[in-house]
Amino acid sequence: MVAIFMVATITVSCGNKLENIDSDKITDAPEQVVLNMDAAQTENGQVQMRMRAPRMERYEISEKESFELFPTGFMVLAYNQEGLLETKIESDQAKHSIQDKNEQWSAFGNVVIFNYINGQKITTDTLYWDREKKEIYTDCYVTLSSPDGFMQGYGLISDERATNAQLLRPFDAYGIISSDSTGNGYRDTINLIGPMMRR
Repeated sequence: MVAIFMVATITVSCGNKLENIDSDKITDAPEQVVLNMDAAQTENGQVQMRMRAPRMERYEISEKESFELFPTGFMVLAYNQEGLLETKIESDQAKHSIQDKNEQWSAFGNVVIFNYINGQKITTDTLYWDREKKEIYTDCYVTLSSPDGFMQGYGLISDERATNAQLLRPFDAYGIISSDSTGNGYRDTINLIGPMMRR
């Protein structure tokens, strides 16, 4: 999940999808609405993360408290050092809140995490991101499928790119033993040829 970027590109599409709000409920209205948001975090000209959302609503509670809602869902794409797409996170809704200096990102409703390099798919209902620790976590029911098998359980903790996902309370898991000296048969179909070889 992507933070407020130092370098960001936001594409705004204007349309007539904004709601009418009665004058007595004007305090319930968002301070800002962005449609078709596309923001990118870059380092040395290379994209590290990208966030896309059909709609973002920003609310200011006070000088020290604000939040952004993504009521129609959002998607985060994370790229590795070689520029290959490594991770995709999607959810039905998301929220980013700031209170004093505490920042909280949460995604909820049909959260799906794909790690294309490892061939893993993780599903859960709610996911949190600790930006400072660079971790994602949840206490909800989680399923994790990969070329090595299937696991399910409650609670998950991982690095923010979901490369080292760990179920906290697993149950009823099974493994697939089909690996040999040539690998497990999984191919990274998003990046077509897989990770680049270093010489």
